[in-house]
Amino acid sequence: MVKQIIFDFDGTLVDSTEVLMSVFNELADKYKFNKITNADIETLRRMSNLERSRYVNFPLYKVPFIVAEFNLLYSQKIKNVNFFEGIKDVLDELNSLGYKITIISSNSEKNIRDFLNNNNVTIIDEVISSNNLFGKDKVIKKYLKNHSLNKSDVIYVGDEQRDVVACKRTGIKVIWVEWGYDSKEVVLEKEPDYVVSTPEQLLNFFKT
Repeated sequence: MVKQIIFDFDGTLVDSTEVLMSVFNELADKYKFNKITNADIETLRRMSNLERSRYVNFPLYKVPFIVAEFNLLYSQKIKNVNFFEGIKDVLDELNSLGYKITIISSNSEKNIRDFLNNNNVTIIDEVISSNNLFGKDKVIKKYLKNHSLNKSDVIYVGDEQRDVVACKRTGIKVIWVEWGYDSKEVVLEKEPDYVVSTPEQLLNFFKT
């Protein structure tokens, strides 16, 4: 029986596309990779992470070297990040139903906590940064161990293919939300356990 719900942050709880694009393009100026525009977003949604790195001419192995700078620039624009419509109500109702809610994200813990504080959200039990873009499975495994949780006690809610892959490696169920960054065709290749199209569907999943 599910006791705890782990959420991704960007693309799942919050719509930060414009902020992420702005930060990315600031770094593109400095590190000489290709900028992206709104016209590129739909194309990028249909790509794997490796294809995206080639598209913007920025190798994935360089990502760890700009994470700190990326997080700092993101923090300066945090007031432009907003919950997806209906998501805050979903979180409140899940809390009232007795679920514990955790966020595990590649974004920094500081950025996430600043956002939560700015939006008067106090019901999140824990915020954890995975630091490594592709190391979320290790963070989830550590979380389960630290809290003496069985795999069946937890479910993950995310929007990207890599969220599904991390959960498969960890052995926990994953709900993919259709309103996030990765396209359906990309994510379904990895076979998420459940798919929801709206926040209302997400809430109903936990009510039934």
